[in-house]
Amino acid sequence: MVQRGNNRRICFGAEEDYIAYAHWLKEYADKFGVSVHAWVFMTNHVHLLVTLSETN
Repeated sequence: MVQRGNNRRICFGAEEDYIAYAHWLKEYADKFGVSVHAWVFMTNHVHLLVTLSETN
């Protein structure tokens, strides 16, 4: 999965933005039964390798 900023604009302007995104990614992955296997946070997009649990 690739998630891009609107019109490929910057998503992460500071280190705190990366930290907040990682926190929310874990929180909602746990909540919705998603396994996050790998991620790459770039300034204007994110790459995620994820799978849904079989119970979802």
